[in-house]
Parts: sequence; structure tokens; C-alpha cells
Amino acid sequence: MKQKIVIKVSMPCDKSRSKAMSMAARTAGVISMGITGDSRDQLEVVGEGVDPVCLVGCLRKKLGGAHIVQVEEVKDKKPEEKKEEPKPPVPVYPPPPCYPGPGYYHHAYPSQMVVCDEPSNCAVM
Repeated sequence: MKQKIVIKVSMPCDKSRSKAMSMAARTAGVISMGITGDSRDQLEVVGEGVDPVCLVGCLRKKLGGAHIVQVEEVKDKKPEEKKEEPKPPVPVYPPPPCYPGPGYYHHAYPSQMVVCDEPSNCAVM
């Protein structure tokens, strides 16, 4: 279960803030963390299976005063389903008419005649 823990820690300077952030980062199950609050004195930790009591105990040892402000379950936001807009229908055009290409013409050549100038023994010709 994913949970968000807000801990108020006495962090008077940037060095103590960086110590608190590094301690939270080393804790098992931490997904993200950040410094929040008007005076930057709250540590917000988001994680799965994080023990808030153990985390506060470690912060008390290193930094001094620390106490739990809030622990709540974080629910994952479901991405909103995007409604697909209907696409306008694509007009269907008939195929272009098919015209025959240039015809193949068969040229009839006159038959060739062979003319012989040699005398022949044939009288019919």
C-alpha cells in the first residue's frame, strides 16, 4: 500500500535539511520525498511499506525533534479515458475510367513478287 507521511522536523539550516533528505532516501520503500511547509520544516515522504515510527526515531536521533503530522494512503490516479472523436468519413471515389491505350495495328505488307529476267522454258508465263 502506497502511503504519504508528513513529518515535522526541526531543520534550522540547509545542512540539517540535507541530512533529513538523505536519511529518508536511505529508508527502505521510499519512492519520493520533499521539504514542504511555510518555514520549510516538514518532510514529506511517499513510499510503499515505509515504517513511519522507525523513520521518525532515526530522525530524532540525528536531528533532534521530529514528530508525525500526517499519514495517509495515496491512491494512484487512473488516467482519464480519452474519448476518441469520430473521424469524418473518407469519401470513396469511383476508379477512373479505363481507356484502351493506342492500338496495335497489324500492317499488311503486300506479298513480294519475284521477277526473273532469265528466260525460262515455260510458255505460260
